[in-house]
Amino acid sequence: MRRASTCLAVLGLIALAAPALAAAEEIPTPTITKFIAKAVPVPGVPGTGNFYAKGASVEVEYEIAGTGYGATPQNPSGGIPPLSGVNFFLPKGTKLDTKDFKTTCTEAILKNTGPSGCPKKSIASPIGSALGEVTFGTTRVPEEASLQGFFAPGGGLLFFTHGSSPVNLEIVSSGHFVKSSGKYAYEFEALVPAVASVPGAPLASVKNIHVKTGAAFKKHGKVISYGTLPKKGECPKGGFPIKTELIFGGTFGGEREFGIPVKTVVAEYKAPCPKH
Repeated sequence: MRRASTCLAVLGLIALAAPALAAAEEIPTPTITKFIAKAVPVPGVPGTGNFYAKGASVEVEYEIAGTGYGATPQNPSGGIPPLSGVNFFLPKGTKLDTKDFKTTCTEAILKNTGPSGCPKKSIASPIGSALGEVTFGTTRVPEEASLQGFFAPGGGLLFFTHGSSPVNLEIVSSGHFVKSSGKYAYEFEALVPAVASVPGAPLASVKNIHVKTGAAFKKHGKVISYGTLPKKGECPKGGFPIKTELIFGGTFGGEREFGIPVKTVVAEYKAPCPKH
């Protein structure tokens, strides 16, 4: 299951320090300082990338800023509140093929065994990266982590995040696609669990995310892609519209109990139209 551990000495330090969260109303709304989403080639599959009606992976980068969460006398500014959900909107004309990507991994396997227990064909992305914030002693400190996507039963996706220093973190986030309307073809809705770096400490949060999601393979000389770009003529002036909603906090209960009011931040991006 999800794990977050460190040495007993640090546990003792945190227990003595007893860092308290800033009052919920004092936590400012975080901001998305960078959001980029563009079509890129699927590794090892020629003919994919930013081309009309061709398969591609989506490379996404986020940078998040915020203060006020986990504030203590020693760290009065606190840090970014914990991320509880990610919504990502794909542009109109985008196609998804879930029927040809039947090999999946499960949340139970990722929680109990990790990525090594997942079939190779269930991998939906190369290993990406994330930069988080965790409470260590009486301060918020950075935590570097890896991030990788896997195909899930029912056509969804699972993302496994692993950090090892200063604390050991293993987080499984689940998401699924729903049809959208207007400028967008699909919305990807992902839920992120609440993760305490050590018992009683403020929850871990996210500062940066960088991941490429998508897969493709050749069958009888034809490229079969999980995601396909819109056809020529479907790219609006200025580029494909892409939108994201990052959700912070919330009192959802269970493993998604964040203990602070929910806040949603929206960012938009225009992905460059293909040249060919």
